[in-house]
Amino acid sequence: MTDFLLSKWTRREALTFALAAGAGTVWAPHAFSADQLPLITKPIPSTGERLPVIGIGTNSFSEAKREELRAVLKRLSELGGSVVDTAASYGESEQVIGELVAELGIRDTVFLATKLVGGADAKASFERSLERLKTQRLDLLQVHNLNGFEELWPQLLEWKKAKRIRYIGATTSFQADHSRMAELMRKYPLDFVQVDYSIANRGAAQTVFPMALERKIAVIVNVPLGGRGGVNLAASSERPLPPFAEKLGVSDWAQLMLKYVVSHPAVTCTIAGSTKVEHLEDNQAAGRGSLPDAALRARIEQYWDSPG
Repeated sequence: MTDFLLSKWTRREALTFALAAGAGTVWAPHAFSADQLPLITKPIPSTGERLPVIGIGTNSFSEAKREELRAVLKRLSELGGSVVDTAASYGESEQVIGELVAELGIRDTVFLATKLVGGADAKASFERSLERLKTQRLDLLQVHNLNGFEELWPQLLEWKKAKRIRYIGATTSFQADHSRMAELMRKYPLDFVQVDYSIANRGAAQTVFPMALERKIAVIVNVPLGGRGGVNLAASSERPLPPFAEKLGVSDWAQLMLKYVVSHPAVTCTIAGSTKVEHLEDNQAAGRGSLPDAALRARIEQYWDSPG
């Protein structure tokens, strides 16, 4: 694995190479680069353990999509991805993930994260999550939307001490919670926070990210494409990619948006929702090759903010 290594190939060059090879098969860009370019990883500050920068969000996982999701998780593992984020409140998600991960035999390669809320049912919720996910230990347990965080903190420490969880985190996907998140980060020795951030929603960079850098807390970014409906993608549908995007080897806006998000120095990884293999492969390609530096990040922001 490598970190911020510049790619020898752009995705356009990879496609050109495949066509020139004349083997009778036209390769989609991701079919070459997603496997061949170096995987980008970043360290968890509290331990140094490295994670691939592109994970998967699973709030749309359901039994009705089981076969598609089996292929998605299998391909995630094949491409070197590891972070799988779910929650007790995501309907059938935990159950489906647990069964598919067990069937595929990939538990040792998956960084499994889930969420719960405080209250009288917290302990029972935790046990249900373990049962549904078919695991004895979670890689990351997060307090969902900061709900009952302070009440849960002593219990989280107990579970961590007993090695039932490896890391403790807290989440939000609402800008109104950013200030409170930063306060909790200052007060408690969290391993992770999860927060909303995207090219069109940069507020966390002013509040949460500086505290994460100061306190050495890992950051998972949710809704990196602009909300659960992918509103940033919709907004970019009539806009060409900026000409400098070729420097990063990206082939579409989704990849550029994901690279922008994970290139922030405070961000450890992001979770992009995927229920189809083609979307998973496209997203995972953003986690290979190179990332924009500070100057290129500024150019991406300027291009996005400009009219038209």
